[in-house]
Parts: sequence; C-alpha cells; structure tokens
Amino acid sequence: MGRERRRTFLEGVKRWVDEYDVASQAKAIRPVAAYMGEDVLIGQETVDKAREMASHLRKAGRAQSTINNHLQVVKRVLNLAYIEWGWINQPLGDKIRKKTPKNERHIYLNAAELTLLMEAIPDARAVDKKVIALAALTGLRQGELLALEPSNIHGGRILLRPDQTKSGKARVVPVPEDARPWLHDLPFDTTYARLRKTWEDARTAMGRPDLRFHDLRHSYASMLAQAGESMTTVRDLLGHSSLIVTSRYSHMFEQGIDEIGARLPRLNATGCDQTATKH
Repeated sequence: MGRERRRTFLEGVKRWVDEYDVASQAKAIRPVAAYMGEDVLIGQETVDKAREMASHLRKAGRAQSTINNHLQVVKRVLNLAYIEWGWINQPLGDKIRKKTPKNERHIYLNAAELTLLMEAIPDARAVDKKVIALAALTGLRQGELLALEPSNIHGGRILLRPDQTKSGKARVVPVPEDARPWLHDLPFDTTYARLRKTWEDARTAMGRPDLRFHDLRHSYASMLAQAGESMTTVRDLLGHSSLIVTSRYSHMFEQGIDEIGARLPRLNATGCDQTATKH
C-alpha cells in the first residue's frame, strides 16, 4: 500500500554491526540479540521487550551495570533507526531508562600502583603494555584502543569517530607527550585474547587479582579530578552521555571545595550586620 515495511530489531543489529565498529559493545550484543529474537519489530515492541529483558536480568541477580550494558545495545539500535536510517518517526531510544548502579564498584589506581602494574608486564608483551598504559592515560575503553587506526591520530590527540564510540558521538582525547610515540604503529599488533592474558597475569603478579581492565578508566577519571579538571571536562574526555553519568565520580571533585570561599572577593559586610529595628 505504499508503506515501507517495518524492520525487525535483528535487522537493526545487523546493519549497526555492518556500518559501525561495535568492539566496545560486542560482549553485550550477542545475548541481547538472542533475547530479543527474530520477530520483534523496531518500534514500541522493541522498547517493551527491552524492559522485559531488564526485569528478567534483575530477577536473575545480574548487576545493574550489566543490565545497563544490555539496554545500551537496544538504545543504540533505536537511536540509529530514528536518526540515521529513518525506520521510525520518533526517538524511542529515549524511552529506555538505565538505572544508576547502587554501590557501584569503583577502584582507582594511583601512580605508584600503575607503575607496579606496568613493571609486572614482561618486555615480551611490549605491545600489550602500551595498550594498558594508554588505557590509564587516556581513559579509552579496551575496544576503542584496539580499534585505533593511523587516521585517528591528529597531532598529540586521539580523535574517535562516532562509529568507534559506545555513545555514537565523536570524542577527542589528548595524549601525554611521552606516550605519543606508542601510536606510530597502529593498529596495535595484539588481540583481545592476548591482551586479556597479559592483563590477568600482570594483576596476579602485583597481588591484585580483583582488578578489572575497566578500572584503568576509573583511574583516569580520578587523576583528572586530582589535577583540578572540571566535571564537564571529565564528562567530555570519557565520552559520557551526560553529567548524570559522570556524577558517579562526584566525590573526587570535592577535594579543595572548601578553598573556593577563600578565593572569592571580600566584601564589606558592615551594612549587612545590623540589628533588627525595634518597633
């Protein structure tokens, strides 16, 4: 009847995978696609199924961060279907809400601990050592680092294209001068499996088997806050969708907050310190 046929969610996933670098979300895509099934159509039906999936995962005892990663896959497909592909005529991705994880686990490594971590990586794994160091110095996700190409390097900065980021937005991240030579031979000559083995061996060697690769990203945020950067700067460098996401680090920006009053100009307060007029 002249109407464009409705697309399925799996068609959206396939197009997303074909057109974008999905390395940063690859781990969540497969289980989400399996749960959504072949018959769910792009539209309100997708939103309802995503909410059902979140409820199912919650009852199964999955962490809120895991649930959010699954929901992000659905949001991404819906956003692309609306903004780029014209498959739907309203922003249904906005209807999917991700809850802030309660008591979210955050571990921040200081400079001394990062040095120990680097020392625990043998010279034979030099490429992996560079990737791990860059994760701490740039806050890039593992998938973003392994997807880097020569075209991503502009001067002393890394420019991530929209198809390379979890949020689907371009991001510019500065690289410390002494780390820039590490970017001369891209892409990095390693694999996810090899990097994971190097990471697990290093954390065990330094006596911290609890560490996760993502903790390097948290450590980067911590170092930025300690260096006096604003929350908006941290948001932009980490590629967060909003300050609400960055607010998980809000406690780190409180250092020195009491000193703000001392930096404000002094005003003559004599006119403000008057006793009330007696009637």
